[in-house]
Amino acid sequence: MAKKTGTNILELTNDLQRVRADFENYRKNVDIQKAQSYKLGEESAIMKLLPILDNIDRAISHVPEELADNEWARGVVALGKNLENLLSEFNLSKIIATSGTKFDPNLHEAVQLDENATGDTEIIETELQPGYLLNGAPIRHAMVKVTKK
Repeated sequence: MAKKTGTNILELTNDLQRVRADFENYRKNVDIQKAQSYKLGEESAIMKLLPILDNIDRAISHVPEELADNEWARGVVALGKNLENLLSEFNLSKIIATSGTKFDPNLHEAVQLDENATGDTEIIETELQPGYLLNGAPIRHAMVKVTKK
């Protein structure tokens, strides 16, 4: 009889250890899924805000010189800066796509190519739409016009 009791205790101990390990694996999987869901929701919200930021930037770039000191125009500029600062708190940053920058297909999307240019190195001529990195990874590629030098 003592043998049966010892076997039962050993079996129960093994079962308990398996249940604990299964629960720990389950908890880790739930934590991973929660983190992935949070990241996906964050990306989705930021992607919906980027067109608004683009429109504010376009509005700022087209303010006539005679309205540069206008309160309303300064308010639009402040609005754009506030939105950029808010998005930077989420680790969002602009992709560098200034004229003369080397074209990088991992960061830039060439939507125009200067057919008359000669050379081997692809260089950005003009940024047509800004691109952004979220946590160091492209969330939207910069649309650019490319030339060769």
